[in-house]
Amino acid sequence: MVQQRLTERELRAWRTSFQMLELLRTRIEQQLQADSGLSNADYSVLALLSEAPDGRMRPYELGQVAGWEKSRMHHQLTRMCKRGLVTRERCGSRGVDAVITAKGLATLEKAVPGHAQEVRRLFVDPLTADELDQFARIAGTILDNLQADLPVGWA
Repeated sequence: MVQQRLTERELRAWRTSFQMLELLRTRIEQQLQADSGLSNADYSVLALLSEAPDGRMRPYELGQVAGWEKSRMHHQLTRMCKRGLVTRERCGSRGVDAVITAKGLATLEKAVPGHAQEVRRLFVDPLTADELDQFARIAGTILDNLQADLPVGWA
């Protein structure tokens, strides 16, 4: 297969998107750290667990929903367990669930208002309603492509 270089238009779109995502992630992380001591990863796990029935999920399911590899989720849960934000509890004869703790739920509830305000300020407010819908469609198309292209056993 012959490798084709990116055109100037393609490079501009790629570089702008990459820089935007990196800077947005950094700014959101800074706000979360300052307001609640959470990282983006902490917030993501706590949010997913808080929405799960009884605040619990199997780690492999949590990894699938978050789009993370098994080892990343394992290490993230280990760090969060040490801080008392989640626990691992036996489920059945061989299973383990990740469970949000009261401390984890309280920390998340403290973080939500500032996080939502910062997401609105940095991401939502600069766009019109039509642009926001268009962005969601474009991001959804790319996300679908990425998910379809995942290696076997990814999450």
